[in-house]
Amino acid sequence: MTGYDPDSVKCVVWDLDGTLWDDIAVETPTDELPTPRPEMLAAIDALAARGVLSSIASRSAPAVLDRLAGRPEVRERFLAPQVSWQDKSESLRRIAKDLGIAVEALVLVDDSPYERAEVEALLPGVRTLAPEDVPALLAAFEGREVTPESRERVRRYRTEETRRAEGERFSGSREEFLRWCDMRLTIGAAAPDEIPRALELAARTHRLNSSGLTPDRLRELAASEGHALYTARMADRFGSYGVIGTALVDRTDPAAWSVPLLALSCRVAGRGAAAAFLFRLMRRARESGADTFRVTLRPTDANLEMRILLRQAGLRRADDTPGTTPDTAPGTAPGAAPAITPDAAVLVRSLRGDGDLPEPPPYLHVTEQDHREDAEA
Repeated sequence: MTGYDPDSVKCVVWDLDGTLWDDIAVETPTDELPTPRPEMLAAIDALAARGVLSSIASRSAPAVLDRLAGRPEVRERFLAPQVSWQDKSESLRRIAKDLGIAVEALVLVDDSPYERAEVEALLPGVRTLAPEDVPALLAAFEGREVTPESRERVRRYRTEETRRAEGERFSGSREEFLRWCDMRLTIGAAAPDEIPRALELAARTHRLNSSGLTPDRLRELAASEGHALYTARMADRFGSYGVIGTALVDRTDPAAWSVPLLALSCRVAGRGAAAAFLFRLMRRARESGADTFRVTLRPTDANLEMRILLRQAGLRRADDTPGTTPDTAPGTAPGAAPAITPDAAVLVRSLRGDGDLPEPPPYLHVTEQDHREDAEA
């Protein structure tokens, strides 16, 4: 795992026969499954404690998964498991889709060189490991800060499986289901104990990340004069999502609010949370007296959803606006290094006028906490 960024790993996918256990499940003389290797279960638990999910991709009879359900102490460790005769690459695609994460965020552990080669050929963004590489995988996570959200991630994804199942059973429209979920979004200035989670979102989110600002740069800017860090928490009838979004706001220019980073968890994609967070920031900016709102955008293959959202919010490129080149873009503290990279752009929209700002989706209840950064300003 040398040179590998553990922040890019969201789920480790485990083969069964020869990997999780020694024997071949379909060849056992009874319905008893082979005994899992203790060191593999320990590795799965260690990864879960660091916020890394685990799943299964096994080329075997689907009945093996049914038998695994009879071993809840083992089955509960895995999300979106795939046991069938399909190619491993297809199983990984399905796992990523079910979990709502990029397929490149998966790591496959498999004892078969053939299966690893098949995945590497068809999914070149997926890292594959042999079972003997697992200690090195664990070592890559040593010394990294673990947030409360990380420790709760496996439980929250399991709750997400319940949400998905309820959605499939729901007889009304998608919007009616979301309204029934009673989703609540709370936005406010980041409390001190929320800052590690904000840094984690900056590092680990890709689909709903505007600029890819590094955690170190985010920490530096958030501590500088005139900057404030916002967070968004979400809950619904199934439970709490925790902190699912963060935004860095630069208010060094009183006439403009600039956002060098807007990042949200992929767990809330498609539920209006990203739009609600952005729209409330825009409204707060206008209420504070700003007449311009700016967001730094670095387009990537992964953040198309964020780009669409920014366009729907009326933000447009500012390449022709004086003073908004990559070297002097809004969001850069006086005398500091640029907050964005040369491949980024600044998107701008006017806040002048009344009643023209977009509103959060009607099925999402949005509230705001005390804006403690007002005292800092």
